[in-house]
Amino acid sequence: MRLLHTSDWHLGRSFHRVGLLGAQRAFLDHLVHTVREHHVDAVLVAGDVYDRAVPPLAAVELFDEALHRLAALSVPTVMISGNHDSARRLGVGAGLIDRAGIHLRTDPATCATPVVLADDHGDVAFYGLPYLEPALVREQLGAGGSSHAAVLGAAMDRVRADLAARPAGTRSVVLAHAFVTGGTPSDSERDITVGGVASVPPETFAGADYVALGHLHGCQTLDERIRYSGSPLAYSFSEADHRKTMWLVDLGPAGGITAERVDCPVPRPLARIRGHLADLLADPALDAHEDAWVEATLTDPVRPAGPMARLARRFPHVLSLLFDPERAPGDDAPASYAQRLRGRTDRQIAEDFVAHVRGRGPDHAERAVLTAALDAVRTEETAREVAR
Repeated sequence: MRLLHTSDWHLGRSFHRVGLLGAQRAFLDHLVHTVREHHVDAVLVAGDVYDRAVPPLAAVELFDEALHRLAALSVPTVMISGNHDSARRLGVGAGLIDRAGIHLRTDPATCATPVVLADDHGDVAFYGLPYLEPALVREQLGAGGSSHAAVLGAAMDRVRADLAARPAGTRSVVLAHAFVTGGTPSDSERDITVGGVASVPPETFAGADYVALGHLHGCQTLDERIRYSGSPLAYSFSEADHRKTMWLVDLGPAGGITAERVDCPVPRPLARIRGHLADLLADPALDAHEDAWVEATLTDPVRPAGPMARLARRFPHVLSLLFDPERAPGDDAPASYAQRLRGRTDRQIAEDFVAHVRGRGPDHAERAVLTAALDAVRTEETAREVAR
């Protein structure tokens, strides 16, 4: 059975205020073309269909159009909600849409209710595990802890129990939206550490023939059976070196996996350039980036006048401007805020802040107030730890 694994469409997202709806439409055109050209048997979408819980109308219309086009292909599609999606909104009408071959899995209660498809070698059970927020689903799944690993482990226990009750030789595919240990993040994924430790060990998915992951935006292979497709478009300059692709996966008669990457359309290349402003404006080696979306980091010791306008004359698509000034020889001041704070107490940091804002440090009475406030916070934190 041939599968096309994609994820993290983030419909409605922009790139540094540049709208991407046209690029997202071009990607969906490419997806439909790939399904036809490569005779795909099932499409897998591993979460983050939208970029936010209440997406703009244009993004909803694009998604609706995509569903109609996928249904018209008569190729089943299995799709889960991600941490950016509103599971309830995305899942509206799932029962009706299911009849068209578009299988939306947004309810944790359906984790162990697979979409069963068949090929010449027997059944393949597709289990859709939507993004599972530990605080919200722990009790429902009977998880033994409040971490992402605990709730995903509980969901996979249900999956394995269902699979064990099916005919021998039934192959299995799991879709999940999570941060699996060994994956490499970028700057454009939303942090999911709230609600427990974010990472999930690969062993959580033991027993599945293929695991189609979403959440991380770089295409990567954790092992032959566990893969991230990554996002089809770059959503931060940290993805400048990414090759944006989908996975074309062949699932063999006994569950063996072969996979190849299918490149996605690139609306405009990304470039990160660094140096003195005068050098960036004159360096012929940067000619190749004049049509790219550019992030420029200026290292001039003194911030130059009008840098963005001057850069835009050479790089019309410059979107981000950062400053990292070179330090004079012998200047040993720490380069980062974290380094400046290293070794200082909470009280010292608070007093430094008062001095920075007001121009002079706190007096004796004000120091007493700061000390009392910090002590109260520590006492409350200790009480919470004891109560856990």
